[in-house]
Amino acid sequence: MTPQAVPGEAVPAPGARIPVGRQPITSADGTPQAYEFLYRSLASERVGVDRWAAAQQDLATSAVLHSVFADRGVVTAAGGCPAFVNVTRSFLVGALPLPADPARLVLEVVESVQVDAEVLAGVARLRAAGFRIAVDDFVALPDQVRLLPYADYVKIDHRDVVRHGQPLVDLAARHGARLVAEHLETTAALDACIAAGFSLFQGDVLAPTVVLPGAVPTHAIQTQAVPTHGMGTQAVTA
Repeated sequence: MTPQAVPGEAVPAPGARIPVGRQPITSADGTPQAYEFLYRSLASERVGVDRWAAAQQDLATSAVLHSVFADRGVVTAAGGCPAFVNVTRSFLVGALPLPADPARLVLEVVESVQVDAEVLAGVARLRAAGFRIAVDDFVALPDQVRLLPYADYVKIDHRDVVRHGQPLVDLAARHGARLVAEHLETTAALDACIAAGFSLFQGDVLAPTVVLPGAVPTHAIQTQAVPTHGMGTQAVTA
């Protein structure tokens, strides 16, 4: 069945002002090392973007990228730290453009992305262009394991560490990625993840998600040239 937008969850219109959720990714002492930016509804509520149709998910990703990288810029929104943004297949394979700021953007590949040869080739091109890759919600699914050689970060829900134990953590670290423990709600969970070998941490025990008002871009963001199959590169703006 084709996924549809859930009633009451507004699909973003191109160029619309949307709120954006921001949560820091920190060191063990709570110092921000990066920020994750998440789509929020016009009512500033969390929404089930992963249940939307692919084209609607693309719009949500574009809206977040615009809010972070246009006008005020990532330096303001992320305090100069890298920005983690969930991206869809369309951005990974070059069908949609990304901001031309690879040093500040970490592309977070969610578990719903089907990792085929085209996605792997796209991820390799993006890393060669300077972008960093994060594998989100890692539970050792076959598609996620295929991404590990390309991953700069692997994010694991601490509850999955409890369920699957140290072997899951060791697999995630096999290719040298930095490990991010997610959804930390208690100091006990934080301490356990420090002991398990994580170096970055995210969750309400450190800092809750705050909602930023979002921005309406007044100009096109500068975007990365998108490799095209057999046709060199094509400069694109969004």
